[in-house]
Amino acid sequence: MTAEGPAAPDYGMMLTTTSTAAEARAIAQLLIDEKLAACVQLVGIESFYVWEGATQKDPETLLLIKTRTALFEKAIARIKAVHSYTVPEVVAVPFTAGFAGYLNWIGDVTAT
Repeated sequence: MTAEGPAAPDYGMMLTTTSTAAEARAIAQLLIDEKLAACVQLVGIESFYVWEGATQKDPETLLLIKTRTALFEKAIARIKAVHSYTVPEVVAVPFTAGFAGYLNWIGDVTAT
């Protein structure tokens, strides 16, 4: 946190996808319950990708996970432990800027 407010790079967003909305809801609830995320939004998408040498296209649910960067590794491990995919997409990016009130809220509701 700076004198002006929280440092945006201390907060960020993680992304993962699931094959079903039910799995996405379960992962979202887990992350919230364990205070590894402040907010998880679910978005229905269609994914095109290469798997085992063949192009695939499947409906998926994208999870947009807002958290503190200090929790990225713990949240990645937790997602991997419960995810149904052999190689789940789990990526994270720090914020470069953000509204101080929102960043403070993320900090207030996530684990320290």
